[in-house]
Amino acid sequence: MSQLRIAVLNAAHQDQNTTRNFRRELDASLSEFDVTDGETPDSFAFDGAVVTGSRSSVYWDEPWIESTKSWVRDAIDRGMPFLGICWGHQLLADVLGGTVEDMGAYEVGYSSIEQVSDSLLFDGISEEFTAFTSHSDEVTTLPPGSEPLATNEYSNHGFHTGRVFGVQFHPEYDTKTARELVHRKELSDERLRSVLDEITDENYQQACEAKLVFDNFVAFVREVTATDADAGVDTAELSTSIGCSD
Repeated sequence: MSQLRIAVLNAAHQDQNTTRNFRRELDASLSEFDVTDGETPDSFAFDGAVVTGSRSSVYWDEPWIESTKSWVRDAIDRGMPFLGICWGHQLLADVLGGTVEDMGAYEVGYSSIEQVSDSLLFDGISEEFTAFTSHSDEVTTLPPGSEPLATNEYSNHGFHTGRVFGVQFHPEYDTKTARELVHRKELSDERLRSVLDEITDENYQQACEAKLVFDNFVAFVREVTATDADAGVDTAELSTSIGCSD
């Protein structure tokens, strides 16, 4: 069985944790692009794409954000499957006509999240599950025609439309990534200690269930690729012709 070709649009401002985490979680041949440095793929010859988290906001007026949105928009129009994580979730919502805004709070640490509809992306994951979160922006209005997948008291935590999926939480985080992120944030001493106290092996193992979104997305991409092949669609030709433990 040949490996799938997945483009990883890395918006993490050269945080090496992000590269390590996605290489560990995605069972595919990955091509990584540092979109914060203006890199986007020069073609659409991929079976799917993943957009990572970022410390930026999708509504900032920055050239690299606009160029990333432009490539993503074109790739979606060509039928490419997408998975967005945190900032990537927000960027996909924005590109598809949703709204992203500052939510006036900062959700960080291991959070309880509830599924609100059935989705193949959450196959094998409990109706209420734990995942690491870190965000102060949220998708306040979902894209037209999309389906909400998960939520908690802070925000929407997942949506689906067509071949596009987004999740607000961070299923890829390990404890090293979580601790380093929290130390970078401007938190009160009390909140810093509180969040760091949550980052335990026990909580991490409980959150590993959420990692299944990666396997489920890869399975979805493989199914889409097979369906397109049966229909006589050559994705490489299409790209030029129409434009759980550590």
